[in-house]
Amino acid sequence: MSFAAILPLGFVIGMGHALETDHLAAVSNMLAQKGGRAALIARGAFWGLGHTLSLFFFCAAVVVLGMTISGTVQAGLEFTVGVMIVGLGLQTLWRLHRDRVHIHVHDHGAGPHLHAHSHKGETVPHARAAHDHSHRKTNLKALGVGLIHGAAGSGALLVMTVSATDSVWQALAYFAIFGVGSMAGMAALSTMASFPLLLAQRGANWLRTGTTVAIGCAALWIGGTIIVENGAALHFFGS
Repeated sequence: MSFAAILPLGFVIGMGHALETDHLAAVSNMLAQKGGRAALIARGAFWGLGHTLSLFFFCAAVVVLGMTISGTVQAGLEFTVGVMIVGLGLQTLWRLHRDRVHIHVHDHGAGPHLHAHSHKGETVPHARAAHDHSHRKTNLKALGVGLIHGAAGSGALLVMTVSATDSVWQALAYFAIFGVGSMAGMAALSTMASFPLLLAQRGANWLRTGTTVAIGCAALWIGGTIIVENGAALHFFGS
C-alpha cells in the first residue's frame, strides 16, 4: 500500500480508536457532569487534544531516538489508565451523592433556564437558598485524561506504524493524522452523546440519577477489568 493511501487510513483508524471501551468510559464520566452542549463537546475535544499530543510526542520520541516500549512499560501505562477510569467512576458517584442535585427552573442574570442544580454545603431551607451558581469548565481535566490515554495507546500504534512506513518522517506524519482522526472521532462522539445526556439532565430526577449511576458503575467495571488484566502482567496479583 502506498504512503498516500496509508494517511487517510490512519485518519479512519484514529476515529475508530477514539471509540474504544476505555476511552468511552473515561469520556462518558466527564460528559456526565453539568453543562450545555457546547461544554460537553468541548470536554470531548480537549480529551482528543490531550490524547493526540501525548500520542504524537511519545511515539515520535521513541521512533526518533530508536527506543522500544517493553511489555512491562505498556502494561504499567494501561494499569494507570485503569486506575484513572476507576477514579473517574468513583468521582461521578460521589459527586451525585455530595451535590444534592435536583432539577428546576431558575434565573441568575442570563435568563431563566432548566437543568440539574446543586445545593452542596447549604444549611438553609431550599426556598431561601441562593440559586446563583457557576457553570464550571472541566477542560483541563479532560486534557489530562487524554494525555494519560495517549501515552497508554502508544505501544500498539508504534507497532502498526513501523510495519507500514519506510522512514521516520512518514511515521511522524502517520502519528499526526492518526491523532487528528482520534480528535475528530471523540468530538463527533461527544456531539452525539450530548443529546441523550442533556435530555437526562433536564428530565426527571430519577432519570438523571439513573444515568449517572449507570455511567459511574460502567467505569468501575471497565477500569477494574483493565487493572486486573494488566496487574497480572505486572505480577501485582498472584504469581
